[in-house]
Amino acid sequence: MAVTVFKNTVVFDGDSEPVEGLNVTVENDRIVEVSESLPITSDRLIDCGGRFLMPGLIDAHFHANSPSFNIFSTDHYPASLMASHAGKVLGGTLRRGFTTVRDAGGGDIGLALAIEQEIIAGPRFFFSGKALSQTGGHGDFRPGDQVDPCGCNAYSGHTSRVVDGPDEVRRAVREELRRGATQIKLFLSGGGLSPTDPMWMPQFSDAEILAAVEETATRRTYVMAHAHTDDAARRCALLGVRSIEHGSLIDSDETAAIIADAGAYVVPTLSVVDVLMVHAATLGIPAMSLEKIEGNARQMLSAIEVCNRAGVKLGFGTDLYDHRFHPAQSREFRLRGQVSKPIDVLRSATTVNAEILQRRGELGCIVPGAKADILVIDKNPLDDLSVFERPENMKVIMKNGKFIDNHLVS
Repeated sequence: MAVTVFKNTVVFDGDSEPVEGLNVTVENDRIVEVSESLPITSDRLIDCGGRFLMPGLIDAHFHANSPSFNIFSTDHYPASLMASHAGKVLGGTLRRGFTTVRDAGGGDIGLALAIEQEIIAGPRFFFSGKALSQTGGHGDFRPGDQVDPCGCNAYSGHTSRVVDGPDEVRRAVREELRRGATQIKLFLSGGGLSPTDPMWMPQFSDAEILAAVEETATRRTYVMAHAHTDDAARRCALLGVRSIEHGSLIDSDETAAIIADAGAYVVPTLSVVDVLMVHAATLGIPAMSLEKIEGNARQMLSAIEVCNRAGVKLGFGTDLYDHRFHPAQSREFRLRGQVSKPIDVLRSATTVNAEILQRRGELGCIVPGAKADILVIDKNPLDDLSVFERPENMKVIMKNGKFIDNHLVS
């Protein structure tokens, strides 16, 4: 039994306003006490000097298989090379304070086991397996001029696969769940980087979506869905999709109210759009894709405001690709702070995301019984959300009761 005590902290528990002068006791991989008093004995006493202590961060829209924004090109990588890239991305993510991620397409049981067995360093890993797309949908990354000589019209890349019809969807969902997927991902609207589908295009029929929702329910899990448009977000809420990804073009108070009444979540992803807008020329973004991305950029902040007015619970995601741009993961806080209160942004990245993952009370919180995923930060992020963008501010990163980084003398 190993007991570590974090002394003299300002604790943000993931939900309430921060409280000064608290001590947090960790035993093995769990938090066992949060109080003003110190335990009689401990194996390690760390004086935090009044610094800010909070739960490890959760990124609910993450891609481990993400060496490049040119997804069709990276589909040709050998699986071993893709896994090597994923290992690098996951290690960097953990050292930015993200102790849990939800992979939104491509991550698999192999990466989850490699992290669990400590073969690679990485956050706790919830994965969707391959995301599901209809033919010609956002997850079908074949160029429009590609002709399949066999006439089979099948596509399966590193991050997504094509299925059509309720029976195919049902079979694919069952297969991904058999392979250990913790949730299922669908594409229900157009997207920025896909080569042929317009952003406004509805994708999958109601019957196909319901097949996925029904199958995930049999495993007590859920569907997350790529859905930029107001129409796609509304369909998600009406058909039982639990987690609406992006929601960049939600512009109707009625739609937002439907989402809130359904108890669904919206996970905005601002940093990826910011990166694509700033670096479009360097990345060689095609004109059609850039037009779609610019349309999202103009509306995504107002979409968050619409959701806030309706009381929709907002998660926190980043959706980044390319090693050069993964550090922008920490920029999501500042971008969200343009339209949300700092404490609400922190809640999104902790307790709300834990709810989405069906792990409230275990992850994203500083309470007795929770997993010991802990950050100690030099400055209070409620005063300045950009503190996450400067690695020197991160004094302690603990995942599952083990130190990833510790820059405080103990």
